[in-house]
Amino acid sequence: MTDTVSTGASAPEIALRDQYGQEVLLSSLRGGPVLVVFYPLAFSGVCSGELADLSEHHAEFKELDVTVLAVSVDSTFALRTWSDREDFPFALLSDFWPHGATARDYGVFDEQRGVARRGTFLIDGHGTVRWTVHTPAGEPRDVTEYLRQARELAG
Repeated sequence: MTDTVSTGASAPEIALRDQYGQEVLLSSLRGGPVLVVFYPLAFSGVCSGELADLSEHHAEFKELDVTVLAVSVDSTFALRTWSDREDFPFALLSDFWPHGATARDYGVFDEQRGVARRGTFLIDGHGTVRWTVHTPAGEPRDVTEYLRQARELAG
């Protein structure tokens, strides 16, 4: 396993396709904060709850000018179906091929299971990781903590 990207480090580039097949580059989002949320799989119970919670709080992230990116190893086709069903207001990025390469770059790829671990990274407008948290499998993350960290970053 690669070391997890830590606070103060430059965030590795993300160049992945979203649920609509459009390429999303982390570097093109410079200037504003980005919340990158890695999750194991679309349609799974805990992940569905987490992304629904992110969706419910999306307006608050938008007010803080935070771009939310959710990343899994699912195909763009699966992500599109899930997004259409759930009406997610943020990009679902496919780390399908090379399988888990971006999750590996961030140090959150689970080699045994072939999926991303629950890693979250708040990246500032200059591309520096300002906060990160890793949550055990099966345990939902606290979106209110993401908002608190984003507010702190916004000053």
